[in-house]
Amino acid sequence: MSSPLRNLPAVNTVLSHPDVDKLHEQMSRAQIIQCVRTVLDDLRNQLRETPDSNPETTHAAVARRTIEAAERLKLRRLNPVINATGVILHTNLGRATLSDSAIARILQAAKATNVELDLDSGRRGRRGVYAEDLIRQLTGASDALIVNNCAAATMLALQGVAAGKEVIISRGQLVEIGGGFRLPDVFEAAGVILKEVGTSNRTRIDDYEKAIHDKTGAILRVHRSNFRVSGFVAEPSAAELVGLARRYNLPMIDDLGSGCLANLTSLNLDEPDVASSLASDADLVLFSGDKLLGGPQAGILLGKADWIARLRRHPMARATRVCKLTLAALEATLEDHLAGNAFDSVPVLSMLSMPAKEVQERCERAVDELSEAGLDLSVVPCQSEVGGGSMADQSISSFAVRIGGSHANELLRSLRTSEARILGRIENGAVLLDFRAIHPKDDSILVNELRRIIRKPWRTDR
Repeated sequence: MSSPLRNLPAVNTVLSHPDVDKLHEQMSRAQIIQCVRTVLDDLRNQLRETPDSNPETTHAAVARRTIEAAERLKLRRLNPVINATGVILHTNLGRATLSDSAIARILQAAKATNVELDLDSGRRGRRGVYAEDLIRQLTGASDALIVNNCAAATMLALQGVAAGKEVIISRGQLVEIGGGFRLPDVFEAAGVILKEVGTSNRTRIDDYEKAIHDKTGAILRVHRSNFRVSGFVAEPSAAELVGLARRYNLPMIDDLGSGCLANLTSLNLDEPDVASSLASDADLVLFSGDKLLGGPQAGILLGKADWIARLRRHPMARATRVCKLTLAALEATLEDHLAGNAFDSVPVLSMLSMPAKEVQERCERAVDELSEAGLDLSVVPCQSEVGGGSMADQSISSFAVRIGGSHANELLRSLRTSEARILGRIENGAVLLDFRAIHPKDDSILVNELRRIIRKPWRTDR
């Protein structure tokens, strides 16, 4: 008897199939060949391990499997998605959605650009100087420095200010950030010695003062951006820590995390802002560019000109510098803030400030347009989260399109792997599509994708 392995088509035979040949419009020949070989290897292993399994090995069957493998491969690319999860700053989705002006500036900067050239003099220029000027103008800080994220800003500040010395911090501020990274590990990698004071819920100014000695290099305050402590709590203000640092001729570093430039009190949202930190006269203020600032991933250091100049000369400043595309997006975002229209043009701020009634109306329009789709649709109130390590215990009233019925997990996967890559969530057995974090321009895309999906057999029992 001939081995069933002999029935497997050759790689070139599979490549000649019309449907496989169409994949050349979307990916390289090398990638398609790899998909074919992966499918054939899987079939060979299956036939060797379970000879009675009798998988389909026809030309058409292998071609179909190849197309499915190619689709899985495409899902691993960086794909644009529609964020209907209700988390505005979703870390897994790249946090802040960039403004139209920031996206346009990235496209311009993708070509040759004057990233380190002074066009006026024709001489070499310093990278990031224009963005730093914008930050100074916005905040009133003496100087600014831009690195690739806030963790890098923390490491650079600690290395440049207190390498080999102790840095005092409250035990209640020893946070764990994304990816399992913990602040004590950052201290160790930065070459400074962690000096914990106080307790997890109460730390007094005296605790800091008792810990100061000739090996102390700095005082550090870290905003607990991804959790809150309430109840029997106490900790010194930034101004109190600055006053203590001045008495002992020490630098005070204030790590704000989320980088809130706008006043959010009118939205009933409470988050430490950059202006208040600078007003305390902290020597260095650190925050992210891709959270409440609404720009690209970046770490921003503000503060005293002599400290910033010292950090700018540090070797780690070169290792943590940002690329021209980041600078381009950050410049455009800062210009939006400076123009006073950030709540209209910067997506994270427009999403935060959008009235719940407006979100509800968008959901109702979507349901009306899908009235003949045969789905169990309704508009329900829900709560959105800021996310991204910002406002950990605060939520925002919102509305979502609820898709009832069984097979919620299958529908959610079908939405996630669709052409529009729609990401929702499941609550009480139903799929919810929260419209607060969706750009209004994408509402019609979501509706059209839902129409397309329900015409396909997405349920596993079909």
